[in-house]
Amino acid sequence: MRELIEEVFARHLGADQLDVLADAAPIELDGGDVLITTDGFTVQPLEFPGGDIGGLAVHGTTNDLAVAGAKPLYLTLNAFIEEGLEIELLDRIVASLAGAAREAGVQVKAGDTKVLRRGEGGGIYLATTGVGVRLPGVKPSIHNIRDGDVALISGSVGDHGTAVMLAREDFGLKGDVMSDAGPVMELTEALMPFDGLRFMRDPTRGGIASIANEIVRATGLGVRLEATIPVKEPVQAVCDMLGYDPYYLACEGRVFAVIDADQADAALAAWRALRSGKDAARAGRISSADQRVILETPLGGERFLEELEDDPLPRIC
Repeated sequence: MRELIEEVFARHLGADQLDVLADAAPIELDGGDVLITTDGFTVQPLEFPGGDIGGLAVHGTTNDLAVAGAKPLYLTLNAFIEEGLEIELLDRIVASLAGAAREAGVQVKAGDTKVLRRGEGGGIYLATTGVGVRLPGVKPSIHNIRDGDVALISGSVGDHGTAVMLAREDFGLKGDVMSDAGPVMELTEALMPFDGLRFMRDPTRGGIASIANEIVRATGLGVRLEATIPVKEPVQAVCDMLGYDPYYLACEGRVFAVIDADQADAALAAWRALRSGKDAARAGRISSADQRVILETPLGGERFLEELEDDPLPRIC
């Protein structure tokens, strides 16, 4: 996907105009520092434990603005609906989307609907564009990261990816794992007053391992992920049975942040004081000695986490 974006889209649209490493981009408007982002959602099944495609579309877009240091304000919505989709299911999805928008404090200001012929879609696809204003404080960027910085994660990883897998029942497994899909604004706003904040990202497709590899590629520094990263027991059990790695699985309500080491403990305490950050933990540290992603295991060993060349699972977002 990264190669496709860089070699086709960025080449034609202008690499100087398209930041392929950012979740949201600034746009020039009179009277404020405005950020904009856009995303598409094709999750299957449309409803899963802890969420659905409607709420996911809101959270995915507003969270991208939040980790860029913005307060989300407005959304546009495009719905591509396949012929034959049950009206009751559509109603539940749109109701969930509206509820997620209210929770995130954003308004859906414009939209469009298209109907796809039967067999040409997965029931419904959604595309959203979000607009927000930058909050006072630092401007988080992957290029701000320095040797010795500390990485934090706001909660357990792999919950969303595992919940969607189990909901599909493709593997003959069932469980009670719930998606972590939700807004992250209270988490990101809690870190904005820290002048040592370097970078924030929501670990969606590719999980925290992919974010760590992005950091290596962008900065030339290594990332050492620590055994303190929380993984719920049912998530780890599913990964062990199916051969997946929780560090590559998607999260939809978590924040991965990098901050100056001197402020890491205070930032972690600020997160743990929040309902959505009560399970926050140190995720690792930035090291100029490694220049790759290394996971430190609970037994004191190490293993490399390489950049993905393909999606590790059927598409889940």
